[in-house]
Amino acid sequence: MLPVTSTQEPVAAATSARSRSFLSTQDRSTTAGPALSSGPKVSKASTIPPPVKSKGPNSGALVRQMRRIIAEDAEWSLATVPLLTELCIQHIVKNFKNNPILKKLPPQHQQKVLNHLPTDLPLAVTANLIDDESYWHRCCVQRWPVCHLDFHGSSWKRVFFERHLENLIKHFIPGTTDPAVILDLLPLCRTYVRRIRVDQFLPPVQLPPQPYSGEQSDSGSEGEMDEPTMDHYQLGDLVAGLNQLEELDLVYGVKDCGMNFEWNLFLFTYRDCHSLAATLKACHTLKIFRLTRSKVDDDKARILIRSLLDHPALEELDLSHNLIGDRGARAAAKLLSHSRLRVLSLANNQVLSVNTTLISINLSCNHIGPDGGKQLLEGMSDNKTLLQFDLRLSDVTQESEYLIGQALCTNREEARQRTLNPSHFLSPLTAKGPENPAG
Repeated sequence: MLPVTSTQEPVAAATSARSRSFLSTQDRSTTAGPALSSGPKVSKASTIPPPVKSKGPNSGALVRQMRRIIAEDAEWSLATVPLLTELCIQHIVKNFKNNPILKKLPPQHQQKVLNHLPTDLPLAVTANLIDDESYWHRCCVQRWPVCHLDFHGSSWKRVFFERHLENLIKHFIPGTTDPAVILDLLPLCRTYVRRIRVDQFLPPVQLPPQPYSGEQSDSGSEGEMDEPTMDHYQLGDLVAGLNQLEELDLVYGVKDCGMNFEWNLFLFTYRDCHSLAATLKACHTLKIFRLTRSKVDDDKARILIRSLLDHPALEELDLSHNLIGDRGARAAAKLLSHSRLRVLSLANNQVLSVNTTLISINLSCNHIGPDGGKQLLEGMSDNKTLLQFDLRLSDVTQESEYLIGQALCTNREEARQRTLNPSHFLSPLTAKGPENPAG
């Protein structure tokens, strides 16, 4: 800033001096008026206009304002000052985390606030307060570039909470991750989550054994290690808190394990099986249950199916791509008469594949349908003993009937060859006996 006071004081002093000299000249001309009245009325004073006297009380201040030197303001611009409503909206957005004001605003102002809210606000603030789909759409796109809206009831809010919950379950490590990370989310998402699809369950971290110190402990053996309290994350407490859950799709395995691959990473244990069976039995709203690619054998399938008997809502059961054999298939057949099941899938299992005695099946006059015919065809793919399969009036497609018939023809031809030349189908050790000495 330039100094202002030093410039104003000399100017004011010069102005007051000229005013006093002008007044003294005017007084002299007034006193000498009668003497000069007879002479000519021409003088220099008459050509100078009289000064304009200010009548206000702040005449000195006005003079100083007119004579002030104004420095350049770097922040000054020609932009229009924002409206007060815009400033209020900016303040609400900036402090929304600590003071979420939304419902009390007019509708047009609510939409402006929602359009400017950041997507990283805590869920404790936004979950039960914001229902606007455009805001949740921005949250979903920010985290996941690809989102299938049709899989989540055409609701972006459902997409966000279901995928967020699935991500927490996928990365849960038993014995390491705090269960409260998932359970604390229940009050916020229980009314929005209706579908859970988890294709990974991480096992607990196994620490390497401590090196042998040479001193044996008196309390136990040297190689004794504490077993984990769980094999994978148990869904019991979570599913119990989701009162609108309708679909559960699970795969017990590990993705992207790389060089750390081990077969036990893809193991569905008995402890997992019993825990999951109790969870299914307690979830009365469940309509669709899928457990695929998890090495479910007959015993585990029977445990799960037993918990689903007389289930009030289950309509679809998918246990495909497992190790289920005939015993598990019989348990599934019992479920058909003790449930409201409409869809049953046992694709890519071992049904009828390990049986070595069954040669005839009669399923005629049963409403098996096209899907059931496909399941029977998949079960016949590895069977070598079945010779007769009656599917009359069972609503099976002609393609399935034809392919099943081809499999039966192959089995009959192999049976005929065994009858004609039984030694050809014996093992070398059996063929080289006392009765068939080697040449």
